[in-house]
Amino acid sequence: MIKVLNDLLQSTSTIRIMDSTMLQVCKLVRADSHKTALNIADFGKNHQGWHYGFKLHASINLQKQLCGLALTPASHNDAQQMPKILNKYARVAVGDGGYTASVMRKHIFEIYGTIIVSPPHFKQNKKLITPWQYTLLRIRPKIESVFDYLKEHLNLVSSFPRSVAGYLLHYVRILLGYQIMVIS
Repeated sequence: MIKVLNDLLQSTSTIRIMDSTMLQVCKLVRADSHKTALNIADFGKNHQGWHYGFKLHASINLQKQLCGLALTPASHNDAQQMPKILNKYARVAVGDGGYTASVMRKHIFEIYGTIIVSPPHFKQNKKLITPWQYTLLRIRPKIESVFDYLKEHLNLVSSFPRSVAGYLLHYVRILLGYQIMVIS
C-alpha cells in the first residue's frame, strides 16, 4: 500500500502548498500510560497547545492532490522536513510561519532550485511583499481544508490501532483513499 501511495503522489507539480498537522495517539493526560507508540511518539506543541503523538508533514498542489508526505514524532520541526516533501519539480513552495528558517530556505534552493514563500515570523522585521507573493499566500488555506477533510471526514486521527504497524496501516489507508478520491 505504501508503494501504491508513493506512485500516486503528484510529484511533478511545480507549485506546492506545504504544512503539518498533529496526529494525537491519545489524550495528553494519558500520555504517560500509553504503551502502543511509546518508542516513536513524542510530545509536540503548536498553536492549539501540547499534543502527544505524530506530526504529518504534507505538500499538495493547486488541485488539492498530495505531492509529498512525511510522518514524524510530534516534536520535529517543520522546516527540517522540507527536503522530504519537496523535489526537483517544485519551483515554488508556499508555507506558514514554520518554514521561515533562512538556512533551510537556502539549502532547499541549492538542492532543488525551489523558492519558499511564507509570511514572516512574528518576531522578524516585516517587509513589503510583491503582488505574486500575496496571491500565493492567499492559496495557503487549501492545505488546511485538506487536513480538515482527512481528520473530520476520513477519521485520520484515531486511537483504535493497537500496534505501531496498525497506526502506520491506518494512516496509509486513509491517505491512499483520499488520494484516489481526489485524482478520480
